[in-house]
Amino acid sequence: MSVNKEILFIKPIFKENIWGGSRLNTEYGYQIPSNTTGECWAVSAHENGDCLVSNGQFAGESLAKLWKEQQALFGNIGGDKFPLLIKIIDAKDDLSIQVHPDDTYAKEHENGSLGKTECWYILDCKEDQEIVIGHNAKSKEELVSLIEQKKWNQLIRTHSIKKGDFFQINPGTVHAIKGGTLILETQQNSDITYRVYDYDRLTDGQPRQLHIDKSIDVIHVPFVEEKYQEDKDVKSQCKKLIACNYYEVYKFEITKEEEFLQDKAFQIMSVVEGEGSINGTNIKKGDHFILPYQFGTYKLDGNMTIIASNPTI
Repeated sequence: MSVNKEILFIKPIFKENIWGGSRLNTEYGYQIPSNTTGECWAVSAHENGDCLVSNGQFAGESLAKLWKEQQALFGNIGGDKFPLLIKIIDAKDDLSIQVHPDDTYAKEHENGSLGKTECWYILDCKEDQEIVIGHNAKSKEELVSLIEQKKWNQLIRTHSIKKGDFFQINPGTVHAIKGGTLILETQQNSDITYRVYDYDRLTDGQPRQLHIDKSIDVIHVPFVEEKYQEDKDVKSQCKKLIACNYYEVYKFEITKEEEFLQDKAFQIMSVVEGEGSINGTNIKKGDHFILPYQFGTYKLDGNMTIIASNPTI
């Protein structure tokens, strides 16, 4: 018997960015602060954006407070912070070329912060689009030389993408989202980013801060492309995209009713296409919710795509 059958619907928070656009409004119907809104923090308990529950007995409570005071909802897995952060990113223009630290480096250099492992599901992109993943330096010396000489085209690697692609971005990986791309990002609960290069853009007449020394510290040399095996179970409308040390990510492509089991500590779900229902409750593109611990069996029906995640215990 399930302890808690109440779904926790989450109210997103929005962030304006120099590279942001308006698609979070036009594609998802969100009420965004401006036409330079780059990020929807869809499920977050981070101090820079703490989402509220929008329904039920916990309506109006922040996710960070729930994590602290209602651990039973999350399987009593412990830890100071809610472990994951889910974003939708609307890159109207190119994001900076950047890199993230791992837990060890971030703890030492960023006041005890978590590092940042993340993954990207490509929601949409323009034709013949690319992203930046990796670099071409064979040694730290070559890396430093290419950065100092600003030979960015020689340094960075690009990867062609299409809607529905999926990428794991481990700490130490040089990466950047290019303009005209919409992605759903699943990541550790961290807001630490080191900018390597920002195209010499100005904000209020000033270039944005770069973090060259820290970037050189954490960039893995040589770059090794991440390989992972996609789950090919054709019997279910759900397949696993990846499992790593921090999260598991799944893709549901629902075209008919199917029953599933929520047997994780908790599961986060984001409806990224279409509409349908969960246990008879209507859900649609742009909805984000959490199925708490011991939620048990549930039924999905409709025509929709859901990206789901849970922490790796």
